[in-house]
Amino acid sequence: MYLRNRKGTFGLVLIVSLIAIAILAPFLSPYDPNVIDPNAILQPPSAMHPLGTSEIGEDILSLAIWGTRISLLVGFIATAVAMFVGTGVGILAGYVGGRLDEVLMRIADFFLVVPAVVLAIVVAALLGPSLSNIIIIIGLLSWPPTARMIRSSTLVWKGFSFVDASKSAGSSTMFIIRKDILPNVLPLVYANTALTIATAIFTQSALVFLGVGDVNDISWGQILHFAYSSGSITAGYYWYAIPPGFMIVLSVLGFALVGYALDEILNPRLKLGVDVAAA
Repeated sequence: MYLRNRKGTFGLVLIVSLIAIAILAPFLSPYDPNVIDPNAILQPPSAMHPLGTSEIGEDILSLAIWGTRISLLVGFIATAVAMFVGTGVGILAGYVGGRLDEVLMRIADFFLVVPAVVLAIVVAALLGPSLSNIIIIIGLLSWPPTARMIRSSTLVWKGFSFVDASKSAGSSTMFIIRKDILPNVLPLVYANTALTIATAIFTQSALVFLGVGDVNDISWGQILHFAYSSGSITAGYYWYAIPPGFMIVLSVLGFALVGYALDEILNPRLKLGVDVAAA
């Protein structure tokens, strides 16, 4: 069923290609990304350097290939943190309800109202720009949309008769959540995971570009950071900024398309709407 969705298939091809680039970086990279060539400073694309060189003679193609590793790593791990927190908060708020629901949703509203990048800049400046800190920051700032979505779904599922039957049988709250609620909300988690990865990759690139993240780790944001801080972009050396920007666009597009496709397939309301339209 998934492969029948053209958007999802195209997005999956992009994601698999990026993962393959990250894994095969040592073999695909024409140069060591840390090698500096003083005789090849800001050279335009050529046979020796297909995407040109940086202000200190680094090969842009090699930097873009190796940057895939950090960018995807941050996206996957930060999203895992966001999904864990968001799913837990959403189920607890929706199932338990009452004062706990009120408190958890007000906290979620606060993070939704405040721009994530701005808040991430402040927190990163306080905690430090290490890669682990950036992953934790992005993960802990990305959970509210998931929490609200899972809460809404939990409110629906907890009204079904099989949940009432579990309560009547004396099942504990955690048992009901684990056996009755969680399996039914997981499809929403799967769809939202891909969208959150796209957001995490973009946020990490934005933070590093602004100099808040760790600029010592090779990533797409790092390439853009040095392209801007060195004045290369304003000087017209276009080849410096286009490759990392293009990679960011491809990764965000790929995960977004997969997320939308999964939502169409797994979300009963959207699926019903498509079926009705087709009829």
